[in-house]
Amino acid sequence: MSKAQALFQLGIDLDENPSASKTEEQETALPADDTAEARKDFFIERDGERYAGTHLIVDLWDGEGTDDLAFVEETLRDCVTASEATLLHIHLHHFTPNDGISGVAVLAESHISIHSWPESGYAALDIFMCGDAKPHKAVEVLRERFKPARIAVEEHRRGRGV
Repeated sequence: MSKAQALFQLGIDLDENPSASKTEEQETALPADDTAEARKDFFIERDGERYAGTHLIVDLWDGEGTDDLAFVEETLRDCVTASEATLLHIHLHHFTPNDGISGVAVLAESHISIHSWPESGYAALDIFMCGDAKPHKAVEVLRERFKPARIAVEEHRRGRGV
């Protein structure tokens, strides 16, 4: 998905904003057939089922760096890249005195969020993606970067039957 298509999906049409500069890629017309690209819904069709997106609920115990704001941001960026998703914005907040971090990477394909409790050795993440993104690749990055003693992943197919 191009950045222009991602912005259009969010209701931002570069054609309606004359001050926005356009690249050749942004000016390319969408296909006129009934593909997800033409419909702009980016639903997933897999195993005979149509659904809005894959939502992974990830619990990490005794991971490294869940109190380091720069490390968490870099990790989220690596998750986005590995998932072949489109990053729109990252917002993280560092709490004191426990050094926990809460935040979200907003994606054209949805989001990755994190909430950490370093004093308890726990972090909770949500990875929700639609379209061609590969959310399970983000879990691989989380394992490599945070090196948790234990990890649990649950998968939910959101919007079944849409």
